Order: sequence, then C-alpha cells, then structure tokens
Amino acid sequence: MKITENGIVVKNKNIAPNIYDLTIRLPQISALAKCGQFVDVYPDNGANLLARPISICEINGDKLRLVFQVVGAGTRLFSVLSEGQSIRVLGPCGNGYALTEGNKFILAGGGIGVPPLLETAKNLVDKGEVEVFLGFRSGSFLTEDFEKLGVKVHIATDDGSVGFKGNVVDLMKSLDAKADIIYSCGPKIMLKFLAEYAEKRGITAYVSMEERMACGIGACVGCVVKIKDGDGYVHKKVCKDGPVFDSREVVWQ
Repeated sequence: MKITENGIVVKNKNIAPNIYDLTIRLPQISALAKCGQFVDVYPDNGANLLARPISICEINGDKLRLVFQVVGAGTRLFSVLSEGQSIRVLGPCGNGYALTEGNKFILAGGGIGVPPLLETAKNLVDKGEVEVFLGFRSGSFLTEDFEKLGVKVHIATDDGSVGFKGNVVDLMKSLDAKADIIYSCGPKIMLKFLAEYAEKRGITAYVSMEERMACGIGACVGCVVKIKDGDGYVHKKVCKDGPVFDSREVVWQ
C-alpha cells in the first residue's frame, strides 16, 4: 500500500561530499514502511516534475531518515531543504528485505547502497550475529551508526583512505566471511560479484538493485532487470517487483 503524504523536514545535514542526511516527519508512511523499501520524493519547484526514489535509511517512530547523494537537479533541491519545510512524498514503495531465520547475517553495501542496510541491521541484531561490510570510493559515512548497534563493521575503500584497500567483495574474500544470509545493496557490478561469492559458498543472498528509475511506480518500464524463468528470462521492474531480489534469480550477464 502506497500513500502520498506531505511531510515536514526535521533535519537536513551534509555528512560527506555530496551526501545528505534528511529526516522527514511522515507519520502515515512511517507506520507502513519496512527495511529495504524506498520512497519517492517530489521536487517542489514546478520544473522538475518527476519524483526521485530514495532508500529508507531508518524508521524512527513517525519519522523517516533518508540518506541520499546529490546527482542532479532534483536531489540538489533536496540538499537545501531546511527545518520546517513541507515536502511531498509517496511511499513506502517496492518490496523490502525478507528477514528470514538464521544464526549469522552479513550486510554488504557499496556507496549509496549503504543507507538502507542500517534499518535492516536494526531488525536483525536480536535475531543473530550481524557482520557488516561497507564499501566506499574514499572516506566513509554512517559507520558509527552501525557500530552503535553493536555489530562488527568492516570498511573497504577504493583508494585505501579507510580500512581495506579494494572493494567489499574482495574484503569478504580476504576474511573468508561466512553467514546463513547475505543482505546487500550497491552498484550492479558489486552485486554480481557478491552473488557469485554467495553461490560458491552456498549462502542465500538478497540483492537490492540500484537501476535508474524515472517514475518509481512501475508505469514507465525504465528500470527493468532480467529475472530467470525456466530456461529463459522475464523482465521485472525494480521499482515495483523489487528493489530486492534473490541473487540466484537475477540474470547478471
């Protein structure tokens, strides 16, 4: 069930280069939201009509925390929102993570795929051991938020500025990381190699795809991915059928 709600900005802060931490009071959407879902946020200038999909980072009572990257005109408008401003939001959108039973869980995120894993970690800490692998080009963000949950955090950076020099999957390989379930979000190339890592070790992995979305509600067919269907495949929409899929179902080539 998706609804449109006019939310009120509670906080908006720059936490890393081009990365913003936005909290919006959205009582109705917050009550329905689950980890791994996203919302469509509408620019309020009349020129940029299409909503921008942003993953839910945290659900805190009647508020949603959204951590996003400025990549264009729409998200640039969101970066200058101030406390008390009203903003139109549609959500919750998509299918989130299926929190299945297990004793140990790995969360693996790359870049702006890191934020949705925070609410996921909050939902898993009482279910079993949680180990988090976070990858960035340079520096890091949200790592302290994960550490406050009491989970073990590993960081990889492309330039070696923080933690392991390399990508998340290489870091996992170096530690021979094992788990019952992997929950991940990040660039498609990262998810592809993570899916291979999981398959070789017999680990069930859920991947949240970051395909570009135009409408965010399944109308434009701009975010399709190939999903296995018998000996062939079908096209499914990331915004409506995902963004989370079982990694074994995705056609990665």
